[in-house]
Amino acid sequence: MEHALAVRRVDRLGMVLVAGGLLATASMPFVIVKANRIAAGKPQLLTQLLAQPVALALLILLVATALAALFLRNQLVRLGIATFAIALLIITLGLVSTAATPAGSTVARITPGGCFWVLLAVIGLVISDALVKLQLTPWLRVASLALYTAILGVILRAGLLDNLSIMKEYGNNADKFWNEALGHVFLSLGSVAIAIVLALPLGIFCYWQPRLRAVVLRGLSLVQTIPSLALFGILMLPLGYIAAHIPFAAAIGVQGIGTAPALVALVIYSLLPIVANTVVGLAGVDPSVRDAAAGMGLTRRQILTGIDLPLAFPVILTGIRIVLVQAIGLVTVAALIGGGGFGLFIFQGIGQTANDLVLLGAVPTVFLAFSSAVILDAVIDSIRGQHA
Repeated sequence: MEHALAVRRVDRLGMVLVAGGLLATASMPFVIVKANRIAAGKPQLLTQLLAQPVALALLILLVATALAALFLRNQLVRLGIATFAIALLIITLGLVSTAATPAGSTVARITPGGCFWVLLAVIGLVISDALVKLQLTPWLRVASLALYTAILGVILRAGLLDNLSIMKEYGNNADKFWNEALGHVFLSLGSVAIAIVLALPLGIFCYWQPRLRAVVLRGLSLVQTIPSLALFGILMLPLGYIAAHIPFAAAIGVQGIGTAPALVALVIYSLLPIVANTVVGLAGVDPSVRDAAAGMGLTRRQILTGIDLPLAFPVILTGIRIVLVQAIGLVTVAALIGGGGFGLFIFQGIGQTANDLVLLGAVPTVFLAFSSAVILDAVIDSIRGQHA
């Protein structure tokens, strides 16, 4: 009975995904051809591109993926078919964009249409479903992420996507892109590292002092309700005042705009999840373990460092995972106050009505957040497996 219900659920998922893919293929453009960056585009459906062998091969593989999602129960085979499909989808996009670019043109822009993005999401869900049902070990999940990253890297290295608008935007901003990438990573990891140093002792203190716990957690929760852009703006005034009146602060880079207010705001936003998870993790340690350790003569500090923190570490790390993914996203908003990062391309693209410049900032941000979540999830599951 349970097996029949599971099969029925899988069939429903397959039907939804196949319906979405069919709708996208039939009604949405696969690519949009523009004479230049801001010109109105000419949409082209996938069915209009079947004269190109790669588009026909993609359509056949999409049908195979749909049949696998509907009827195939072997998850490994489903995963293999969907992996080939997503690779061919990206390759087809590159070859179609090359064919659609006028010879010798440097201003023409070929951008992915709605059909491409829907198919990418649909095939990605098929892959995710198969990976979940295969119940991979934590580090095999990381290996899977590395494999799909390598496939994309090979395609990019081969130059198959060079005629896409996003790659032309990258070519025009290559040096700036990597500088902003380093800035994005620095702000994300730096704010999380500072937050850990501040929040971990605060969480321990809150656990030891229940009367103050509610006050601290409510105060940090209140901060979380402030919109990120508003907090960046609020911090500009005091930091600008400090920079104007304390020469040493100005000398080390503290100022009203730029990295300083962005870093301070990100640290403030990062405190609550780590403090709360530290309290929850310590509260989850079996009291009898502490009693046994105390009976053996261990001091409070030794119990904390040798028993409490190691046992609570998976829960604390879950809070750090939340904070890191949150920080990677919030850094994009920091570009509005000169904080840099991938948000610079997003807001420049919005201002110039250049969608592909927006994608140049958005796609790597999503990739960073997703990769960080997968890796930290694997670390958390590994630690929990060792403690089980």
